[in-house]
Amino acid sequence: MMSMTSIKPLLKGKRHRLDRPELLAPAGNLEKLKFAVHYGADAVYIGGQKYGLRSGADNFSFEEMREGVEFAARYGAKVFVATNIYAHNEDIEGLEDYLRGLEAAGIAAIIAADPAIVETAQRVAPGLEVHLSTQQSVLNWRTVKFWKDEGLPRVVLARETSLEEIAEMKAHVDIEIEAFIHGAMCSSFSGRCVLSNHFTDRDSNRGGCCQSCRWKYDLYVDGDSVNTEQDSQFTMGSKDLCMISHLPELIEVGVDSFKIEGRMKSLHYVATVVNAYRQAIDAYFADPEGYELKPEWVDEINKSANRPLNTGFFFDTPGTEDHIYEPEQKAAPYDFAGVVLSYDEATGEAVIQQRNHFKPGTEVEFFGPGGTFFKQTVEEIRDLEGQLLDAARHPLQQVRIRTAQPVHPMDMMRKRIR
Repeated sequence: MMSMTSIKPLLKGKRHRLDRPELLAPAGNLEKLKFAVHYGADAVYIGGQKYGLRSGADNFSFEEMREGVEFAARYGAKVFVATNIYAHNEDIEGLEDYLRGLEAAGIAAIIAADPAIVETAQRVAPGLEVHLSTQQSVLNWRTVKFWKDEGLPRVVLARETSLEEIAEMKAHVDIEIEAFIHGAMCSSFSGRCVLSNHFTDRDSNRGGCCQSCRWKYDLYVDGDSVNTEQDSQFTMGSKDLCMISHLPELIEVGVDSFKIEGRMKSLHYVATVVNAYRQAIDAYFADPEGYELKPEWVDEINKSANRPLNTGFFFDTPGTEDHIYEPEQKAAPYDFAGVVLSYDEATGEAVIQQRNHFKPGTEVEFFGPGGTFFKQTVEEIRDLEGQLLDAARHPLQQVRIRTAQPVHPMDMMRKRIR
């Protein structure tokens, strides 16, 4: 495994970064955008209704974008839009109007892979920054320099890039580097996968990925099945990326934007992961020399993790232990149970919007931005009229419960499930 000792010579005796890296979070809909920003994201990336790679997300209309931009601005945060498809001829019609619409909505930047989209944005929407998508699979400093010379201020690196390679890029080219530091990893090369095209006639590079690598397969050799009754079916998905334990290394080599994957992930996942990384980044910059990883940050990550975790390609090429070969058993030990809407100091009661079934006797945890956290047992549950309930059983139902400590709007409540 590579260490900072091996990387520092590439930095030519100096740190690249003394300011904080941007924490960039995914937002699959407007609610997730607001929670990502509230829980500490410096910027969020979203998808519009065209030109993105997450056709299954609740993609944003221009009106929702404007609302999201206004909300983010109150926190000093920015909104980026993914326009990272590889366009066919039929996709080009309407592109100029769409990009002008993004600019008018106050979007700070687009994330693009296709040179046609890059060039069009630079020409018709100069108020938009253009960030090069990871779909371009940038792995070396000469490619980084090429895109800088084309006028791009930022490059999103391929997930296959190592810390050593990032250090070389920063030594040669003065450009912003964005890197994925948490979330799902593609089994193909930085998203250049066509399994969905062949299996389901859905184009991965136009937003149609059906995650074929995570399906269950029977294995055959010369027409004979190699599975026995005791064998599980085979999958070929990767473990998820997690760099919470290695933020100093990322900061030292000069990564400008720490990107979290997951526009399709839950509200609870986004808030939990952003919250943990926000606390860790702030702790590092409060005392770089005395910085230590806190176990509770790792615990928080694990409360939202659905798969085993690893460090991807940052330190070494992943080995056989970094892949998932058997059908996945979801690992997250907690369910998202509710969101705090309001709190009455006089009564000690909170109004909770239900997100999963809970009842009196349920053990729950409350958490909010900055690490506020406590556990309690749910006692009585009442509706807004004060009537006792045997459970909060209806989606988005609003109920009152007494909390052991004061809570705040947008705090979250979760329950242990295993």
